[in-house]
Order: sequence, then structure tokens, then C-alpha cells
Amino acid sequence: MEWRDEGALLVMRPHGESAAIIEVFTKAHGRHAGVVRGGASRKMAATLQPGSQLAVTWRARLDDHIGAFTVEPLKSRAGVLSDRLALAGLTSICALLRAALPEREAHPALWSRTMTLLDALDGEGWPAIYLRWEICLLEELGFGLDLDRCAVTGASDGLAYVSPRTGRAVSVTGAGEWADRLLPLPQGLAGDGAMDAVAVRDGLAITTHFLARELAPVLQDRPLPEARSRLVDLLARSA
Repeated sequence: MEWRDEGALLVMRPHGESAAIIEVFTKAHGRHAGVVRGGASRKMAATLQPGSQLAVTWRARLDDHIGAFTVEPLKSRAGVLSDRLALAGLTSICALLRAALPEREAHPALWSRTMTLLDALDGEGWPAIYLRWEICLLEELGFGLDLDRCAVTGASDGLAYVSPRTGRAVSVTGAGEWADRLLPLPQGLAGDGAMDAVAVRDGLAITTHFLARELAPVLQDRPLPEARSRLVDLLARSA
């Protein structure tokens, strides 16, 4: 069995004296694990960093074996390591992908969004891109938010809330006396433009609610990954 693909490294852990087991989020084969011979060596340390973009070849005698990877570096994201907030974003991305995605199941749309987000981490304005990436992740889990029109009135203007049950937008008129039971809808979340720190914070409150609910069976009622909580805390302090 053999295939070639491209992906981002999610995690590396030593295996035996010099090998390592890595998990890579690949374009055509999803989240996939394999052994890298010599992967724990100093020579490979710079290549096998979380977020690094790799060309990988996977080989195994049978398809259900863990198999072995050979890797070639395509893009280093080492610059993120010196930025506390960007590093928190990177670790949250990796932790959520590991928690949310089943092994060996392709998610090409999410893969493309993930590569765009990883590239954005060393620039400005990436928290809004990250927030919309979490919305994309929810869609991949089968729960897409519907923020285009009011679930009650059908109107597309005056949208101010999100139903914590359905994930659908609700207008001020439609909310009525139920407003205090709904999640605030931050300005700009439904589009693709810039969002300020407060809007990102409020948007993350929405994705926190739905990610915790949708991932509860997978996490066996454990909380969302600590790496994500750390990122949310850092972003909340800047809001």
C-alpha cells in the first residue's frame, strides 16, 4: 500500500529510540498517522514542528496498518513560535483537528481553509479568519450555522442573535421576550470582512457553545481542548 499527499503536521511523539509517530492532516487522506524513522533525531526536529507543511509518502503492507511516512518539508511556520498569540492559534488548530476529525477521512474544503489560516498566522487580522475556520469545522461535523435570515420572521435585516439550539440567526423583532436566552450575533460574522476584537470574542462564544455540544460524544463529555481555551482567554483579554 502506498500513497503521496500534502498536509500539515498536527503532532509528533517519540517512538522507540529514534523514530517518531506523527499525525498529519492531509488533503486527500484526512487525519492520518504513521511512523517516521529517525523522526526523533535533531536533524528532523525543525521539519517535524506542529503546523509545518509537508509532502508525505505513506507505505504499509496492509491498509489497516499504521504504516511509515517519508516526509519532505514544503513550508516552515517556525516564525509563529515567537508570537505568543499566533502560537496559541496554531496549537488550538492542531488540537481541534485531532479532537474533531475521524482518522483517514478526507475533508478537502476544511483542508484548504486550514492551509489559508496557517499561512495567515504570521500577519494581521487572523483571529477573524480563525473564527470563520471554526464555523467551517462545525459544517464539516454536520452542523452548519445559518446566519443569513431570521429563523422567526424570515427577514434578512436586523439580525442580532443566534439560537443556541438550532444555530440560526434571529432578528431583534423575532427574538421578542426570548432575547435573553439567545446568543448575541456579532457584527460581521455572517460575512468575510474584518472583525474587531470584541466581535471575535463574541463569535467565539457562539462556536464554543456548538463545538462543545457537537464534540461531546467524541470527547466523552470532557471539555474542549485546553489549547483552544488558552487561545480564547488570550483573545478575550485583547477585546
